[in-house]
Amino acid sequence: MQRAMAALPLLNLFSLQNSNNLRHLYCSLSLLPLKKLHFSSNPRNFTRRFSISSTEPQISLNSSINAELEPYLSCSMPGKRLKIAVLISGGVDSSVALRLLHHAGHSCTAFYLKIWFQEDYENFWSACPWDEDLKYAEAVCDQIGVPLEVVHLTDEYWKNVVSYIIEEYRCGRTPNPDVLCNTRIKFGAFMDAISSLGFDYVASGHYARVVHSSYQADGPSVLVLSEDVVKDQTYFLSHLSQGQLKQLLFPLGSISKDEVRRLAANMDLPNKDRKDSQGICFLGKIKFSDFVARHIGELEGVLLEAETGYFLGKHRGFWFYTIGQRQGLRLPGGPWYVVEKDVKNNVVFVSRNYFSFDKRRRRFRVGSLKWLNESPPDQVDQLLCKVRHGPSFYSCSLTMEPGKDEDAAVVHLSEDDQGLAAGQFAAFYKGKTCIGSGVILESWDDQGFPVCAKALEIASMEDKSKLGEPVKIKTKPESSSKNSKHKDNGELHRESVNPEIIATDVTDSRRQTSQGVLSSFPINLLQKLREKIMQIF
Repeated sequence: MQRAMAALPLLNLFSLQNSNNLRHLYCSLSLLPLKKLHFSSNPRNFTRRFSISSTEPQISLNSSINAELEPYLSCSMPGKRLKIAVLISGGVDSSVALRLLHHAGHSCTAFYLKIWFQEDYENFWSACPWDEDLKYAEAVCDQIGVPLEVVHLTDEYWKNVVSYIIEEYRCGRTPNPDVLCNTRIKFGAFMDAISSLGFDYVASGHYARVVHSSYQADGPSVLVLSEDVVKDQTYFLSHLSQGQLKQLLFPLGSISKDEVRRLAANMDLPNKDRKDSQGICFLGKIKFSDFVARHIGELEGVLLEAETGYFLGKHRGFWFYTIGQRQGLRLPGGPWYVVEKDVKNNVVFVSRNYFSFDKRRRRFRVGSLKWLNESPPDQVDQLLCKVRHGPSFYSCSLTMEPGKDEDAAVVHLSEDDQGLAAGQFAAFYKGKTCIGSGVILESWDDQGFPVCAKALEIASMEDKSKLGEPVKIKTKPESSSKNSKHKDNGELHRESVNPEIIATDVTDSRRQTSQGVLSSFPINLLQKLREKIMQIF
């Protein structure tokens, strides 16, 4: 009785969903030895949460749920007793991945990566930005008695990801922070931090599959598409090295998103109803435009129509825009798209003819090529390519550029693409296998969107105050816009108009979602994605 009473103060460390589970935990705690709280040799990098001794069996809450999980373990290496480090974010995907690995019989330790630079943004927050995520992560781990470590990688994240992003935007390119985060932080700095702790694999809730060689210890590991083609995240993992890939497990690789949601509900996970996170991984609830303004600043420039040179309005700096972007331009009579940027003169060129068929967008260069098998493929004329995250592929061929490093190539797509942006990644596939990726350097046959001579002349003007007021854009009736989505649906008149009036006719740019990512999607592809996602949920 004394032992049981001594365990009572520990119950508040666990977040369980019902009284039956609470009683089960109480009985378990009265029998299991307890570990004391402690810190690693570097307390700045690791913080250990309370856990049950890893030498004892971890808690299994419901035998009926365990039986249901058996068909979903194909990517979790069932039948082996492995020591696995599981990255957990507080979201549903990583939580289900943890439960699958736990059920497969592995000894799991969960890790939460603290990469947010809170001090720099203390005025933006009323509460710690990672507080809610961490509480959910703790509750999920406590439910099955899995230990949780909090790893501080703020400095590493700033140095290897954020500073690179800022510099790329200063240069007028559009980087992909999620690819960099996977390569340099989650499966880079984090793997380095735990390299001496004896883990067999590192696992996460990514939608992808890794096939490890079963017949040769040093054989290559292969990155394969997820069963859920819409949710598939191989694009974000395409720049990993073979050394990184060999250490990875993705338990959700053979499961669809709707199945993951159903499993979370059946498991009664504390975060079963939590929405998926959106936007850039390190920003949390902060708007991307606020982040850019904080670190790069603002500099007023002009918006010019590419075909005519007409002065349409002003912007806060070219670095807020990416090629193919539609939202946030605050121009009526559209849709308008960003088609070119003059970095030197801080001018953004826009057009309503972005989908015109005479604009070729089939050829572009890539650099910093990295092959998952550590060497270029033998045949480069029959590949598939993704130029952004999503279910769509292009057939393509590569022309490798001469050089001792073989890290650059020209990509020839089978179809036109409307949103190629320098700084983004192009991932390459052979069938369902991802073989590598590179950074997009130049696009559109190295010519860019055809900006007229008058527009280029105006862009080079030193004193743009001489332009006067923006032209008035006359919008055609709504029916005309609907009947011809890709045709010009407005007229320009050389009349003065207050730019504030123009701004009132459009949706507030603050309603953007993942600026610079979704905004660069072709409209027809976005519609298909929305329809597919609605079917899933």
